[in-house]
Amino acid sequence: MKLSGIYVPHITPFNKDQSINYEALKTCINYWINSGLSGLVTLGSNGEFPYILREERTKLIKTVIDYVNGKTQIIVGTGAPSTIETIKLSKEAIDLGADALIIVPPYYFKVSSQDLIEHYKKILNKIDASIILYDVPKFTGYSVEVTVFEKLVNEYSQIIGIKDSSNNLLHISELIRRIGDKIAILGGTSRVILPTLVLGGKGAIVAVANFMPKQIVKLYKAFRNGNLEEARKIQLKVNQITDFMKAYNQIAIVKAITNIIGLPAGIPRNPIQSIKGEELEKVRKFIEKIELTR
Repeated sequence: MKLSGIYVPHITPFNKDQSINYEALKTCINYWINSGLSGLVTLGSNGEFPYILREERTKLIKTVIDYVNGKTQIIVGTGAPSTIETIKLSKEAIDLGADALIIVPPYYFKVSSQDLIEHYKKILNKIDASIILYDVPKFTGYSVEVTVFEKLVNEYSQIIGIKDSSNNLLHISELIRRIGDKIAILGGTSRVILPTLVLGGKGAIVAVANFMPKQIVKLYKAFRNGNLEEARKIQLKVNQITDFMKAYNQIAIVKAITNIIGLPAGIPRNPIQSIKGEELEKVRKFIEKIELTR
């Protein structure tokens, strides 16, 4: 599997009773596929994977894969706090037909670089599939050292990419300098899509692709076609949006905006609460002001 372009770490719509709304998810999938994205990332951070029950995972993954039916790539998040659980979840996702896996580093307990290397080695020795490694300090509490990624990439050929959500251009540039000729480095935060591409990255997996996929794909294509001015303008608009979003819980604001533009994103799963009342009206007015539509 070759990674390039824009991928959406898609939301999981929930009903008021907190159950998964599969019909709403299918409606959203239709929109994402028709927006020119390179693929979907199921059970990523924006899919609220820590809140998805073990018994719900199989149906959710199978629903997405069966409904997409080969129309686009499906990457499934299978990271867990323990190595043994990550291996189990990874095997299940591959058996269900995932094109690739994205594996977040262990969270809750902080681990050393050596712990992390051994963790990933045990997984990579057990899983024969395309693997994307992930660095997301804001959720794990630590950033993965470039040397860790470099060691793993040099040893395991099934690693096809790294999603870097550090929001640190120095970190991203070092990954590209050291291993960017071997695997795809993907921007993981909306503010660094264009900078990552300029440095030699192959694309991005970003939350804003849930509600503005066409614009993000347009940014990517503008860059690839050499139209840096158009790409720059879109990036600056994205920055304006993400700056506004910082005041809210990420899951809640992504779902609020996705609902406002007319997609059935549903509500977050508790304990995260929906944005309501005056705050929701503030979000609505902002979306109208910047003229963000489907």
